[in-house]
Amino acid sequence: MSLHGAGVYAFARGLMRLALGFYFQRVERFHVERVPLRGPILFTSNHPNSLTDSFVIGASVTRRVNFVATVQLFRFAPLRWFLMRCGVIPINRLKDDPRGMRSIADTFEACYGVLEKGEAVGIFPEGVTYEDSQLKEVKTGAARMALELEHRHDGKLGLKIVPVGLTYSAKERYRSDVLVHFGNPILVSDYVGNYGTEKKESIRRLTAEIEAQLRGLIVDTPALDQVRVVEGVKRLYLERLLLGNSVLHEPVSRGAEELLLTQAISRSVKHVYESQPSRAAAFALKLAHYEGWLKRLRVSDEALAHFPHRHNLVVQSVFFGAIAVLGAPLAVYGWLHRILPFSIVRLAQSRFTEPGKKKAQTSTATLAAGIIAFGCFFTLYVVVVHLCFGWPASFWYALTLPLASILSHYYLSQLSRLRHAVGNLLIFARAPLASKRLLATRAQLIAEIESIRAELHQAAGVD
Repeated sequence: MSLHGAGVYAFARGLMRLALGFYFQRVERFHVERVPLRGPILFTSNHPNSLTDSFVIGASVTRRVNFVATVQLFRFAPLRWFLMRCGVIPINRLKDDPRGMRSIADTFEACYGVLEKGEAVGIFPEGVTYEDSQLKEVKTGAARMALELEHRHDGKLGLKIVPVGLTYSAKERYRSDVLVHFGNPILVSDYVGNYGTEKKESIRRLTAEIEAQLRGLIVDTPALDQVRVVEGVKRLYLERLLLGNSVLHEPVSRGAEELLLTQAISRSVKHVYESQPSRAAAFALKLAHYEGWLKRLRVSDEALAHFPHRHNLVVQSVFFGAIAVLGAPLAVYGWLHRILPFSIVRLAQSRFTEPGKKKAQTSTATLAAGIIAFGCFFTLYVVVVHLCFGWPASFWYALTLPLASILSHYYLSQLSRLRHAVGNLLIFARAPLASKRLLATRAQLIAEIESIRAELHQAAGVD
């Protein structure tokens, strides 16, 4: 890799870390110590969020990661120049232009060259990104690539596959969270023994191991009805699990803890569906009835939980009201500078996201448009202030822009919370009997969750 290419990659990674820091509230890394510091690595990840997945993985490790991307991105000459120097390897998929830059075999050879130099390559074995977060079929390309290269070196290259699970709290929403969960490295030489005579079986075994690890790094609930129940149980019971956690026995971050507890919830839901289907169906029906009434009344489960202590909602309303008054000047300042670049970002979100993949593509469109729009407009603002007031004023003014922009977003979110708190108070005042019935249903659902949890603990011999 040339020094020029290394400089471009370092600049791109720094810029992307900055952009990710603005878009996401938290990017948490879990078990990053599992990533080898030296030697060839093939990162394999689920693919829930388009190009943003590559940005997140690349920014989460200290090593340079060369990603495989569709040849469609290389059609614009300046972008092609930039991507090539960032180590992006084009792949011509079947749905791409057959006259594309590389065939599949050429792409594999390009990856082999990178890995033989002891570097890292990142691929997404699902093939394309999906709107939902469930893991789709893991294709054999990663296993075929890894086994072929290791076989060429008689099992002595030392290639390792590091599975990566990406979990987004709300990938289409600004200032949400993302968890990057690294799996245990898979030593490819352990699977290459019979590759020469039993190629298909070796590929199948390695693909199965990659898929099994990926499913263990994310919340994967294939059945749609189970997904809804898992989400419902999380809303009702996750905070209690977090407070009285008996599942985890190691100190972890909040995002990792929530993921692992959600996985435990998912396993429990699946077990009940398989062992007691009628009980699971009855719980799902009651949950759907409960959430349907919440939606009709336009009240949240969190607000309903505070119904017996309505003074909490009053305190919340006063608190958010005070923030609304005190924060208004700073919010107006931030939005005056934010409105023009933000309008360009919103335009990009509508123009460059497909109707069926809006959630999966929103963050990528936002990050790309935001870097350009906010960078250009904020630079223009600073130049104007510098020309008018000189160096010290323009320096301090430039420091206020990113902070005021983020704070103005939080100001609007607090206004939204104020509106919901006041709205909840009015609903409870108008329909106290309905609220009490819903609260009773909520208590029944939680009691059923606790009953099932106790039964599972007893069956597992846990106190």
